[in-house]
Order: sequence, then C-alpha cells, then structure tokens
Amino acid sequence: IGWLVGLAALGLGCVSVGQEFDPQRVPDLEIGVSQREDVRRLLGDPWRTGIEDGLPTWTYAHYRYSVFSPVRTRDLIVRFDGEGVVRSYGFNSTYEQDRALGR
Repeated sequence: IGWLVGLAALGLGCVSVGQEFDPQRVPDLEIGVSQREDVRRLLGDPWRTGIEDGLPTWTYAHYRYSVFSPVRTRDLIVRFDGEGVVRSYGFNSTYEQDRALGR
C-alpha cells in the first residue's frame, strides 16, 4: 500500500488521509466533564474508534502528504471512561498555528 500512496502522490502532488477537524475546539474538551456527545458536537464524528486498556477511544486525524511541501499531520485521541466521560486526550500537530493550543 505504501507504493500506492507514493504513486498517487507523484500523480497528484499530494494525498490526504483521515478527515479534517477543527483544532481550535480541542481546548474545549474537559477531562472528567465532557461526554461523548459533547465531543461529537465539538468535533463531529470520529475518523476511527477503538479500545485502549478496555476503554473506548475516538481518533480524529488528518494527514497530508505532498511531494512539494512538508508532511502536515494533526491527530487527536480521546479516551473515555466506562460512563462515556472524557478520561484523557492527546493532541499532536505539525502545523505551526497549532502550537499555541498546547499551552
């Protein structure tokens, strides 16, 4: 599949994976307070769902690969407790404008 992404990037110049989400809404998540529907209201439906240590996780991610510019990535993993309340989350980004969101 790696060669397929490479071939598409050469033909198109760039390839995107995932779905875009508004990183400005990430600071609105409140650990121990926000519930699944709050997260959905803020960010939309997750790109992926999964299980970590037996508890549900939602992933929001957008990766942009380009032949002509640096790779741009943005991802958020939200972990919920058994009651559907945000237990923790991790946000990572290579976008310069997102750096202030971590402060």
